[in-house]
Amino acid sequence: MALLQNSTLPPAQPAYVLRGHNAQIHSICFVRHNTRLLTGDAEGWLILWNLASKRPVAVWRGHAAAILAVSTWTDDKLITHGRDSKLRVWQLRESDESTFSIVLPIEDPVTLRHEPWLLHTISVNTLNFCSFSLCEASPSEAAQLSSEAKETTLLVAVPGDREGDIDIYSLPSKMKLSTVCAPKTVKLGMAMCVKISIQGPQIILIAGYESGHCCFWQFDKDSSKWILLSTSKSHSQPVLSLDIAHSLKRYYTSAADATIASHSLTEPTTSQPLKTIETKHSGQQSLRVRSDDKILATAGWDGYVRVYSVKTMRELAVLKWHKQGCYALAFADLLPEQVEDSETNSTGSSEGTEALQTAGQRRNTNAQTTHWIAAGSKDGKVSLWDIY
Repeated sequence: MALLQNSTLPPAQPAYVLRGHNAQIHSICFVRHNTRLLTGDAEGWLILWNLASKRPVAVWRGHAAAILAVSTWTDDKLITHGRDSKLRVWQLRESDESTFSIVLPIEDPVTLRHEPWLLHTISVNTLNFCSFSLCEASPSEAAQLSSEAKETTLLVAVPGDREGDIDIYSLPSKMKLSTVCAPKTVKLGMAMCVKISIQGPQIILIAGYESGHCCFWQFDKDSSKWILLSTSKSHSQPVLSLDIAHSLKRYYTSAADATIASHSLTEPTTSQPLKTIETKHSGQQSLRVRSDDKILATAGWDGYVRVYSVKTMRELAVLKWHKQGCYALAFADLLPEQVEDSETNSTGSSEGTEALQTAGQRRNTNAQTTHWIAAGSKDGKVSLWDIY
């Protein structure tokens, strides 16, 4: 396990390195309770890895251009967003994995592979590198945006057709619910990152822009309009990524400059961040907050992964293995019961249960409960680190 870095200790090393892509990695996502890892590259290839065996279980070219983002929707649905202006939803059940090719792009980058069942396709704007954001909304929450919503809905935010605007779609209906217009009082440029979320009864939207600004909207169900609550500028360069620490009611941004900023969700009308730190390392992107809201991490253009405390924003660890820039990062989901189980295992009180497991079951359990952080690089490799 990689721990807090100390100058007297040797540099931390990744637990595993996954080699399979022929192009830079643009997005990573843990799938099926951390038993799988989905990776997407600049040539449109997707690889689903088994984290117990560290081997591919499905390989296909999902898009005709670079993958901008990947995500999961239930255990058997995967969402991919490509620069070919398509957002796609695939069905890939665990029971179907044996039917897919496992020939990696690095071995054969030409031959097309059998694809998972394509459930939905939405044509979206991808003139820049801004990836989608999604959140699950209950029928009552989704009804704020559409009176036709009768079931649990996935809200999807993507850049709109007009510069700076954000479009909101719903799945599985594929209907465009609204367009959130960028303010005209500030020259923002293109949207570089977006985040849609449910905070209590409110649906909120945050967007980071080419100008270094962030805009914060809240949907007002009485007027059925998106209300702009604040426009703040914490960065001198384009905002590259943002994420939310829900329990702390904060969101964090990183940019092409060396600044990382913390912002309030409870006082969104303020134009000032709660805190900023100057890291001296420009180009930190793919900022992610772990699901326990204790640490966040960034992928750096210099090839370093940096881990910070969410509360204090103090740098905790620097993970260096890649020789080229890192563009994608993901944390394994860390659920409360998993923390409790791992603590129980460390005391030895569950040794009897572990003894009854087969070697394969132990590998699966280890993959699910390890505190993974995955980093994807320009070198086409994915490093897996066991941290905190």
